[in-house]
Amino acid sequence: MATDTRHPLTGRHRTGAPTARHLGGAAGTPDDRPRLGAHACWYPAADPAAEQVAFICDRGGWPQLWTAPVGGSEARLLDAASDHVTEVSWSPDGRWIAYTVSPGGSGHTRVLCVRPDGSDRRILAGAAPGSSAYLGCWTRDGTALAVTIAEPTPGHPAPHEHTERPAGWTERDGHAALLHDGGPEDLAPPARDRLSAYLVDPAAVSAPVFLAEETEAATLRVCDISQDGGLALLRRGPRGRREAVVVRPADPTPLRVLGVADGDPWIGRFSPDARTVWLRSDHQREFAALLALDLDGPGDPARDVRVLAQRADCDLELLAFVEHGRRAALAWNVLGTSALETLPLTDGETAPYEGAEDTGEAEESGTAVPRAVELEHEVVTRVAPAGPDGMLVALSGSQRRPGVWHLPGAALPAPAPWTARDADTVPPGPAPVRPVPLRPTARDGLLLGGWYRRAPGHADGEPAPCVIHLHGGPEEQERPVFDPLYHELLGRGLDVFAPDVRGSSGWGRTFRDADLGEGRFAAIQDVADCAAYVIESGLADPRRLAVMGHSYGGYLTLASLVWHPELFRTGVTVCGMSDFATFFAGTEPWLADSAAHKYGHPERDQALLRALSPMSRVDALRVPLLAIHGEHDTNVPPLESEQIVAAARNLGLEAELLLLHEEGHDFRRAESRRLFRLTAADWIQRRLPPV
Repeated sequence: MATDTRHPLTGRHRTGAPTARHLGGAAGTPDDRPRLGAHACWYPAADPAAEQVAFICDRGGWPQLWTAPVGGSEARLLDAASDHVTEVSWSPDGRWIAYTVSPGGSGHTRVLCVRPDGSDRRILAGAAPGSSAYLGCWTRDGTALAVTIAEPTPGHPAPHEHTERPAGWTERDGHAALLHDGGPEDLAPPARDRLSAYLVDPAAVSAPVFLAEETEAATLRVCDISQDGGLALLRRGPRGRREAVVVRPADPTPLRVLGVADGDPWIGRFSPDARTVWLRSDHQREFAALLALDLDGPGDPARDVRVLAQRADCDLELLAFVEHGRRAALAWNVLGTSALETLPLTDGETAPYEGAEDTGEAEESGTAVPRAVELEHEVVTRVAPAGPDGMLVALSGSQRRPGVWHLPGAALPAPAPWTARDADTVPPGPAPVRPVPLRPTARDGLLLGGWYRRAPGHADGEPAPCVIHLHGGPEEQERPVFDPLYHELLGRGLDVFAPDVRGSSGWGRTFRDADLGEGRFAAIQDVADCAAYVIESGLADPRRLAVMGHSYGGYLTLASLVWHPELFRTGVTVCGMSDFATFFAGTEPWLADSAAHKYGHPERDQALLRALSPMSRVDALRVPLLAIHGEHDTNVPPLESEQIVAAARNLGLEAELLLLHEEGHDFRRAESRRLFRLTAADWIQRRLPPV
């Protein structure tokens, strides 16, 4: 058998010691980088001394890697490439910045690294055709970075090869239109990814060290390596069934396995002595909490797991470790808004607490006392350590897109000088609308959630034209944050109601799982019940309702239009699934594995998936339809929009497709986002005319 000489991370053939692909330095200079009036900053990562911060900023028109002094105002572009940056991590020794990029906006990601001065930029993993790479943690000394490589099973085509456009597809004026039906035949079953985790030296002095491999898990991320390097903390599994796994490097036998919550992948950390793992977990719980898993225990979760921090009615959404691991930063999701606090930690000695109402009396009894952190805006999107006693917090809210706040020690948080001011993150013109929380009730009695935005100029008691906007996931949650699309719709006199139907996160495990299997039919009914709620409340005009959504929200939009054809006057589906058979055949293998748990197995549950597919009921469609999709979307391939538009046109309905170039499942370029929201708002406004 011939020896495979390819580098396991970059996919390049090698003859000697493995080397990462070197790309040179040359970040952009102040003279060659464009600046936008409205931009945001997010995903901060500080160097060990908390003197410099690396972060993502879209002031150049798309998400790029920037650095700036913590207390300075001048930011520097570190990578001027056109690839979208999605994650950032500064090495503990300060020598490297690692980051993830999405070439062309697709779901196939790469992990790169660069020196803090912008030199020596190189690909660490994900350059091999058809592969993807995911950022993991650094070793505690910063000499190696954990990465995960996903490689399709040999013999299976890449997902995008299943999404060739049907016959009759043309493009005009930036819009893609389907003239008649058609498409690929004999759809192949989805390939399965082999997920392999390695420790790689960014300087390529030593060969990658194998950590772990998974063939059945939908995801695999290395979240922490113990101080002595003897243990690794992995996060694996499909949506709704994530697990924390403790292993020894290169040993496939799990030492501990514990269920953990969906959401942020950075689930926990080893204590300094590696006898305890601190985890954000919903193990046998309705809401995620901070748990301590004793690695010296008998291996029985009932005896080895202790609760360190919990709240009775909300999730622990984000967990970070600050002050060199001496404190945990806890971001709680309270009905869609964030409450942030820090909690002291020791090697397994921290006593539990319930909620944020603890006082000094608890401290005398040995119970840990949290320290609340005041927030200037409603939602925390990330927390990162900054030196021995500080932290960085990425905030978003109803009045701004994301920015970064610095907390030096116990001081009040202050916006970093280089982050965009509130006014600079939103388009010029009217002030953003503050949303109001609503709690509709479904027809089966389930209490739902959501946020209503009233367009300026609408009098109280005056029913207004309204867009029901449905989020993706389905496990995502509507949050009170500024959305340029909502701002555009509101500026045209259109109210926006963005509900959380069953299946959304933030309302407990039971609510999140209420849409599984045949529960999907009830989620479709929830959309109609939410529309009825805002009509009966006197907010929305029943003659001027539209429905719109992205990803799963795009699917739910299509499902609502064919299950409730009399309710809406038009719909806009964005990167939404129209037929589960073609979706499973064309999506990424890891996503197919995860989606099977949510929607049904593509082979065992064919009848259910057929019944749930909008294409199976497309003859019930009655209203104009606009579909918007990224041409490089590998999560929900463009075929899903193309075939529903073709079917609508065959019914004699008005239907169009906008295909956004150099975009994937999420639209990240400024010009694409602008075209998206203007096209969607124009479409809806013309079909919800004033009465």
